[in-house]
Amino acid sequence: MVEVRDNPAENRFEVFDGETMAGFARYVRRPGRIIVVHTEIDPAFEGKGMGSQLAAAALDAARAAGEHVVPLCPFINDFIDRHPEYIDLVDTELMTRLAQNR
Repeated sequence: MVEVRDNPAENRFEVFDGETMAGFARYVRRPGRIIVVHTEIDPAFEGKGMGSQLAAAALDAARAAGEHVVPLCPFINDFIDRHPEYIDLVDTELMTRLAQNR
């Protein structure tokens, strides 16, 4: 059974297949926003949809907490592009400012 858990002590959401951690999405929390900086899935679990389940759960948690999301991680950013139901969570103002400063 796949389960996603928030592990605030490690600043990451973790996805488990049974008791085995299959991957994580590391984040930084700031008031009103969650900045997702890196997502990693163990190669043994790639291609099983676990990354998508992890992304969806992390974004659903942000929505439930009333937080905006800053998807610096390419995987999370691409997931949002493919799932427009999450686009309203993106802190577009901050993303625009970051893009202008590159």
